[in-house]
Amino acid sequence: MKENVLIQTKKRIKLDLSFLKKDIVFTISLILAAGSCLFQTPKVEYLNFPVLISLFNLMLAIKAFDELKVLDKFAISILNKCNNSKSVSAILILLCFFSSMIVTNDVALLTFVPLTLVISRKMNMPMMETIILQTIAANIGSSLTPMGNPQNLFIYSFYGLTPKPFFMTVLLLAVLGIISIYIFIHRLTKKELKVEIAPIQINDPKRTMVWGMILAVIIASIFDVIPYQAALIITLMTAAIINHKLLFKIDYFLLLTFICFFIFVGNISNTNAVHMIASANLKDSDSIYFTSILLSQFISNVPASILLAEFTSNWRPLLLGVNIGGLGTIIASMASVISYKLYIQSYPSQGKQYLLKFSLYNFLFLTLLTFIPYVVLKILHIF
Repeated sequence: MKENVLIQTKKRIKLDLSFLKKDIVFTISLILAAGSCLFQTPKVEYLNFPVLISLFNLMLAIKAFDELKVLDKFAISILNKCNNSKSVSAILILLCFFSSMIVTNDVALLTFVPLTLVISRKMNMPMMETIILQTIAANIGSSLTPMGNPQNLFIYSFYGLTPKPFFMTVLLLAVLGIISIYIFIHRLTKKELKVEIAPIQINDPKRTMVWGMILAVIIASIFDVIPYQAALIITLMTAAIINHKLLFKIDYFLLLTFICFFIFVGNISNTNAVHMIASANLKDSDSIYFTSILLSQFISNVPASILLAEFTSNWRPLLLGVNIGGLGTIIASMASVISYKLYIQSYPSQGKQYLLKFSLYNFLFLTLLTFIPYVVLKILHIF
């Protein structure tokens, strides 16, 4: 009897370890959060509830659209208008680049990566590179507007900026970014598409309309038009009334990953060592610029901007640095974690392959966009 219990316990432990191996980013975030708690006591204030709640709301709405076949309909309409896979990828990547300027990089990826995965299944061809380029495009495109990502919004309000100097600082980054993205799109495999797929009828037009209104409410809450708490209540009530099963189908481990990173970043940012290093090294534009890029690789660009803003009044290199710093590691921008999680949901066995290719592409972009803007802005005496 005891032997049976021991065998069952071992199986459970093996299953748990197997799960941790599959979701590498969650495992890393969990280890980092737990390790940082040894040096600093975590606080509730570390958790960014507006971000977590908005993320939950968006996942619920996108899952609803997926169930209603809205994404399938959109995917087929794109496929039927394109004659090769490269043009499909170009549309999907550029949608992320331009939409992220308005609806933020997180929302752009939550909207268009699931669509890309639907198209991938219908075309029966891998689109890992397309999704990686979508992530890069969203992170670069979002840098052009104050509301494109959280670090821009923070810096814009913290330093009391006006539109003209803000846009003049990030314009070169966005232009170089779109040129680089175009070059990488051109390198994608071109596969002829000669299939005509019959249009899909949306399962329930009335429910689709309701969820469309809910999505509008969620986006309004992201822009602080309405309280995010109100958007949560409305979204939960809608899901409970229309289809309560949606609540069991979204990826809660994505939310847990964000929570773990928030705890890790909060703990690390509040250590005396970090504050001493920041005070000692932020002497001029160069040190602010390169420190913000480097720090973003380890604690992500949003907390890096919040932390470094406390030590400098020189906002230009900080703004540029944290936006460029969103490239590189997968945790440099939390939006990158969203793409990764969505991809491995569809292709669980390709997690390591995705991370390797993601890192290769991102560090290429990071290197390019770190040094070219730096040299140009130095020549123009903007730094």
